[in-house]
Amino acid sequence: MAKKTIKDIDLKGKKVLIRVDFNVPLDKATGAITDDTRIVAALPTIKYAIEQGGKVILFSHLGRVKEEADKAKNSLKLVAKRLEELLNKPVVFIPETRGKVLEDAISNLKESDVLMFENTRFEDLDGKKESKNDPELGKYWASLGDVFVNDAFGTAHRAHASNAGIAANIEDTVAGFLLEKEINFIGGTLENPNRPFVAILGGAKVSDKIEVIKNLLNVADKVLIGGGMAFTFLKAQGKEIGTSLLESDKVDLAKELLALGKDKIVLGYDCLTAREFADVKGEVHDFDSIPEDEMGLDIGPKTIAEFLKYISNAKTIVWNGPLGVSEFSNFERGTKEIALAIAKNKEAISIIGGGDSAAAIAKFGLENEVTHVSTGGGASLEYLEGKVLPGVAIIDEKCCCGCGNHKH
Repeated sequence: MAKKTIKDIDLKGKKVLIRVDFNVPLDKATGAITDDTRIVAALPTIKYAIEQGGKVILFSHLGRVKEEADKAKNSLKLVAKRLEELLNKPVVFIPETRGKVLEDAISNLKESDVLMFENTRFEDLDGKKESKNDPELGKYWASLGDVFVNDAFGTAHRAHASNAGIAANIEDTVAGFLLEKEINFIGGTLENPNRPFVAILGGAKVSDKIEVIKNLLNVADKVLIGGGMAFTFLKAQGKEIGTSLLESDKVDLAKELLALGKDKIVLGYDCLTAREFADVKGEVHDFDSIPEDEMGLDIGPKTIAEFLKYISNAKTIVWNGPLGVSEFSNFERGTKEIALAIAKNKEAISIIGGGDSAAAIAKFGLENEVTHVSTGGGASLEYLEGKVLPGVAIIDEKCCCGCGNHKH
């Protein structure tokens, strides 16, 4: 059943609580925002609430807050200032997460005003109230608004006071445009993909992707595996992998997955190796002849060609994880070629599953050449695993006729 979105409810004159994901990267030395992508991504939802005459109340987490000293470097004040510039309208910032000052400021809001309150994780200093979904805190935050819009996919895999806690204590919970997009692209694609459906999985560890591989083997036509985790699969096939990354306790599991996947799993033929984990010139070796004192740090030209064959014919592509040590210029070719091939295939729905893959697509300037770049790292992984995400589960369902007027 479809989920209700912000368009399904009347916002005029209402206090609209919007959980955004403004967990932006900050410069360690200056504290300045180094990338405002997440703020920009939330603008359509915020602008819509403003246009509809809602009294907009925004909140987010930022970084980890484990001790009092963490507060200074993780305040949302800078984020509120950047949002003000992007919206070209004032944003009232309240440096509190609860209390009279915040309540009075919300009471004074007029239609289309925007207020942001302080980092929800400041509540973690007192018994992890935000992260552990303290019932009293969720109830309190819910009391500040009339409707709740969840637009933070990045935290949708966690049940926190600022998503599940509020939803449990408020009449209307709907998805913002960003969350709706994630539900439609990742969830919708996995349910009913255009075929051939090709999944590309990279990254360092098999253990991070076990459930993803299992789930994708059920729905994808081909699963292309590269990156550090490929070597555990090669070891499972009895190949010598030199000093390449190996999860020795996952070799038996890799064998099981290979048996389960049969010809669906594609590992390729060769890799680029080096003696040390450094940005040095690599050598191409077939998987059968990796030197015992060298490690694989990128996929090789034959593997790239094999992967491109499947990518160019695909109608649905999901990519999660780099294919090599792409932060080293000598070992970025595999990741770059795959990114370019995905961008080039305009026939396919292409979904980039957050985290390092999203960073790679941005590094090569291709984020506008693919269908969807997920805003959630851990959340998109868990969605690809087929899990029910708490931050998605809390959204009200549209009624049977699709009118969106009442709960079920």
